[in-house]
Amino acid sequence: MEITLSKSLLIAVVLAPLVGSIIAGLFGRQVGRIGAQTVTILGVAVSCVLSSYVFYQLLWGGAQPFNQNVYTFFEVGQYSAHVGFMIDKLTAMMMVVVTFVSFLVHVYTIGYMQDDPGYQRFFSYISLFTFSMLTLVMSNNFLQLFFGWEAVGLVSYLLIGFWFKRPTAIFANMKAFLVNRVGDFGFILGIAGVLWVFGSLDYATVFANASDMLVNSQYSHIQVWSGAISLFGSSIQITEAPVIWATATIICICLFIGAMGKSAQVPLHVWLPDSMEGPTPISALIHAATMVTAGIFMVTRMSPLFELSQTALNFVLFIGATTAFFTGLIGIVQNDIKRVVAYSTLSQLGYMTVALGVSAYSAAVFHLMTHAFFKALLFLGAGSVIIAMHHEQDMRKMGGLRKYMPITFITMWIGTLALVGTPFFSGFYSKDTIIEAAQHHAHVSSSWVATYGYWAVLGGVIVTSFYSFRLLFLTFHGKERFRDAHDDHGHAHDDHHAADAHADAHHADAHHGDAHHDDHGHGHGPHEPHETPWVVTLPLILLAIPSIFIGFFSIGPMLYGTDWAGHHAEHGIPGQVHSFFTGVVDFYDPARNTIGALAEEFHGPVAFALHGMMAPAFFLTVAGFLLAALFYLWKPELATKSRKTFAPLVSVLENKYGFDKLWIGGFAGGGIKLGKVSRAIDTNIVDGVVVNGSARLIDLAANLLRRTQSGFLYHYAFAMIIGLIALLGVLMHYLR
Repeated sequence: MEITLSKSLLIAVVLAPLVGSIIAGLFGRQVGRIGAQTVTILGVAVSCVLSSYVFYQLLWGGAQPFNQNVYTFFEVGQYSAHVGFMIDKLTAMMMVVVTFVSFLVHVYTIGYMQDDPGYQRFFSYISLFTFSMLTLVMSNNFLQLFFGWEAVGLVSYLLIGFWFKRPTAIFANMKAFLVNRVGDFGFILGIAGVLWVFGSLDYATVFANASDMLVNSQYSHIQVWSGAISLFGSSIQITEAPVIWATATIICICLFIGAMGKSAQVPLHVWLPDSMEGPTPISALIHAATMVTAGIFMVTRMSPLFELSQTALNFVLFIGATTAFFTGLIGIVQNDIKRVVAYSTLSQLGYMTVALGVSAYSAAVFHLMTHAFFKALLFLGAGSVIIAMHHEQDMRKMGGLRKYMPITFITMWIGTLALVGTPFFSGFYSKDTIIEAAQHHAHVSSSWVATYGYWAVLGGVIVTSFYSFRLLFLTFHGKERFRDAHDDHGHAHDDHHAADAHADAHHADAHHGDAHHDDHGHGHGPHEPHETPWVVTLPLILLAIPSIFIGFFSIGPMLYGTDWAGHHAEHGIPGQVHSFFTGVVDFYDPARNTIGALAEEFHGPVAFALHGMMAPAFFLTVAGFLLAALFYLWKPELATKSRKTFAPLVSVLENKYGFDKLWIGGFAGGGIKLGKVSRAIDTNIVDGVVVNGSARLIDLAANLLRRTQSGFLYHYAFAMIIGLIALLGVLMHYLR
């Protein structure tokens, strides 16, 4: 019996968080703090339960994928715009991940934001964020996708700048908003290209006709340049032939530029580390399961288009590989606990993008899912540490916290082991799959980009391991440096790191009441850290569970079409069974199916993990662990010496390769300077010379002519005689 998903149920999934957001936002004073947290948590909980039901029905209940419109925006001639849902297993998985992580973040917020005067407003924002993300992932057309795309960008702007009285927060949210506008410009050009070629924005229509329209039609290629330039009315030929590009390449690169902004890929990555200026719960929400994964989801959804352009895929691979390795290096020199996790997010997003570039779309989404759990765990764990340390974020002022915060300590270790790819942890299964996919692609491809991609993700392993264990050792192990920090700074204020290491510091002196002011003390002894309340630790425990197990039990069903133990169905053929993503990720050329090629070597999660222990990635992980232990546990003085030895390299990393200067001083600063030059030209040349100058010229001429009008008759007679003589002279000259 065929089961059809209910349209009303799907509408409820989307609208439940929106209703909670509206009540908490518009009626926050009336319902109070308890009412605001209750209605928003209830809305997200309803959405999570219904999303889980949808996922169950699609996976085990026999329900068919859903693709219907629920509302029509407009119809103009042959064009129409709708609100609709496309619910397949990819969408359902995203719905569960987004709502589950969002629910835990809502619960965590009760403890983290309890003394903040913007309590109701914050709950309203994060519920609105959940609604926006659900709108994005459930859409069945490009217009609704763009609405959700812009909505998550807008709400992230509000959340990053939540503490709007702080200049650094306002700068950070403006930076995020403007950098994403650059990406979104490319994104909307890509959508316009889709509309031009297909005459429709509906996913099903576009994907069904993608091969015919972009390969075998008049739209298959576009002349982007004639090869000549026109100068002063003449044409100068620069190239022998016109420059013609494949339409699929142009559309896909434009769409991916949008993904580069949302998913923080080089060079549009600069906004994400600064977004740590927002409260920690939104760091977990934005950088784990929602906004930054939107680009990965979008490219996976658009895989029927991307598979038509190897050039676009090579571009995706190059950007992802560069992001995975080089942004991870910056994390090594960070001292703010949240910024280390932020740069880790950048690097892991690079891994997902590499998977997209080698046509391993299912591996990218698989890593997206596992990463959502362990990265949310790490962000919320960092927030728990920040609470215990009275909003201190500099890891150099921590140390020895494991005996004070056992739950946070254990869960952070679990999250870190998953992040670095420790065998049998969730992150291992997804991350190592991407590395193997990159290796396979490098083996079968003759492109230098493929080789570069493999070595970049392999090198990223030791980098990730080093900065991850550095965070753990500096925070939870070694000497209790927070006591020394208090003795050295009697009032517990560190102006030197005010902008970088105290992203939440204003919380302590502006929003956390008298109790926190007293804690900041005036020579009454060091702070005594303590474990955080259950509303903070419970989400950590619930996130730690999938961080350990979900990869083990889901790698077979999600990637290779087997059961959890790795057994293929009786009718299945290894390398050809992709039951989870059937109808989502299809390949016009089966030879491009990277995960299908790896399926022959998959014999279950246990064998996969044991095999991983003999792979180069495992030894690099161990090497990163040993290096971090040597520098920050066994021989701490080596860290200082090496920092001096490699001072030029450290300087480059601390300056983030100059990208901030490029964007702020170059593009933004250049725009300001261009505006000033334009203003000077407008004032002095356009207005001063052309407009006002012509008026002055006429005025001068009028003054001169006015002097000739004396009113005396003999003056006029004399002028007439002179004119007559001149006229006669001219006539005599020409009539001779």
